[in-house]
Amino acid sequence: MPNQFTMNEQLIPLNIVIGDRSYRIRIKPEDEAPVRETVKVINDKVIEFKTHFSGKDMQDYIAMVLVWYATEQSSRTQQGIDNRAVSEKLGQIEALLDKMNG
Repeated sequence: MPNQFTMNEQLIPLNIVIGDRSYRIRIKPEDEAPVRETVKVINDKVIEFKTHFSGKDMQDYIAMVLVWYATEQSSRTQQGIDNRAVSEKLGQIEALLDKMNG
């Protein structure tokens, strides 16, 4: 099986923490700053969701942030997404998560 990366694409190890879990990943050196910024945004959003939606577990918060982040990325390419629609979707997701957690 051929190596996916050439010798010019050396990867560096990076430890990141998302929510309450630590992950060791390997990235290109030029990707370190964007990855760290993304992890910071994600963790800031986890804290924000924990503030607004108390009583959930970390998996719920991370799921909510994942939906938020994917929506944010999509909205950058699709102008005009209404923030209220996003809030309603997140509310629907929260309701589904509440049902799943009994």
